[in-house]
Amino acid sequence: MSKVTVKFEYEKETKNSVRYQEVPEEGKAPIMGTLYVQKWFAGSTKALEVTIDKKD
Repeated sequence: MSKVTVKFEYEKETKNSVRYQEVPEEGKAPIMGTLYVQKWFAGSTKALEVTIDKKD
C-alpha cells in the first residue's frame, strides 16, 4: 500500500463543472492530469488536493 497526494490548480469552468490541471512534482510525470469537479462542490476553490491510496 502507498499513498500519494496530488495537487491541482484551477484551469477553467465548463457548463456544469470546474476543470483543474495537475501540478506535478518537479522532475516527475503527472499521475492524473485533468480533474473535473461538479460546480456545486467546487464553488470558487482555486486549488485542490486529492489523496490516492493504492491497495495492493
